[in-house]
Amino acid sequence: MADVFQYQTQGTCSKLIAVQIENNILQDIQILGGCQGNLTGIRSLIIGMNIDEIIKKLSGIDCGGKGTSCPDQIAKCLMAYKNK
Repeated sequence: MADVFQYQTQGTCSKLIAVQIENNILQDIQILGGCQGNLTGIRSLIIGMNIDEIIKKLSGIDCGGKGTSCPDQIAKCLMAYKNK
């Protein structure tokens, strides 16, 4: 059975990320707010991936000098899930 985890984002247009993870594999992700076209594309690329690989690929991506981005917040969400 998949674990469900929610994460309140910081510093981005997206406000909340909800993930479903089973055996360290991302089963589903929903993102509230943000650029829906881009986030839908990211969602389709990362579902089914190992969360450690997602963290490695998305950590540190910056959006407009904010010091974070929606992809970076996805990585932070997954790191928070691992550290819960």
